[in-house]
Amino acid sequence: MIIWLASYPKSGNTWLRFFIVSLLLKNNNEVSLEHLEGIKQFPTNYHLRDFNISKSDLGNLNKISKFWIAAQEQINSDNKIRFFKTHNALCKLDNNIFTNEENTLGTIHIVRDPRNVLSSVNNHFHHKSLEESKEFIFDDRKGIFNKSKIENKNIFTLPQVIGSWGTHYNSWKLIKKNYLLVKYEDLIKKPKLEFRRIASYLETLLKLKFNDDNVSKAVELSNFNRLKKIEELKGFSESVMNLETGIKETFFNLGPKNDWKKILSKDISDEVDKKFESEMKELDYL
Repeated sequence: MIIWLASYPKSGNTWLRFFIVSLLLKNNNEVSLEHLEGIKQFPTNYHLRDFNISKSDLGNLNKISKFWIAAQEQINSDNKIRFFKTHNALCKLDNNIFTNEENTLGTIHIVRDPRNVLSSVNNHFHHKSLEESKEFIFDDRKGIFNKSKIENKNIFTLPQVIGSWGTHYNSWKLIKKNYLLVKYEDLIKKPKLEFRRIASYLETLLKLKFNDDNVSKAVELSNFNRLKKIEELKGFSESVMNLETGIKETFFNLGPKNDWKKILSKDISDEVDKKFESEMKELDYL
């Protein structure tokens, strides 16, 4: 069965994955970014390898959506528990739903203030302006497709339906089976409490026990500055290539220091507030 780590892009999914990997490895000081391979992204071309779909159709959302559930059923056929990262909204495309409770053991849904998502998206996707990034998070028909190879293997992420920030948030909160909502800001403000909450959630699903030392060590190993330093020394397979310069951009950019108040104009921040007023009030961002 699958435990989903679901998020809109640039909302802390990698941080969450690294914490979980560090927690499962229990006090292993050698845990590195390479260990994130233990929590793969869904969907990739690898997940559709046994289905009758041509290479030319792997970039077609309407084509691959037909295999979302079948691929998950194949993954779950051995009755093992697996984590998967996804940016896909919990949507339905051509009557094909992204996932269902039959294939899902639980979901950790991590969300981040859309104003900080906007400025982070701007860096990650090499947008030419914050206005372009604003339109990105506003677009209900938005999809993404990053066909970059993973660790030099011919495995790449397939197109994903992400929608707008608000549509994405509202979609995943509808899955009620073992659903855990995590706010990026709470991980920063009260890490001990929030990461312990995640650990307790996983204890129930995985039938494992993590003591306070396990959790504290995983939090220490997942420190943003440590991850940033590892990337500087060894690189990171998930960083995105700037097509104009041919150089990979830094994945761990500002992190907790990303402050929309210092980056966004009042006009743009006001537009975001108005667009997502209901969701932001629900999450105490307004």
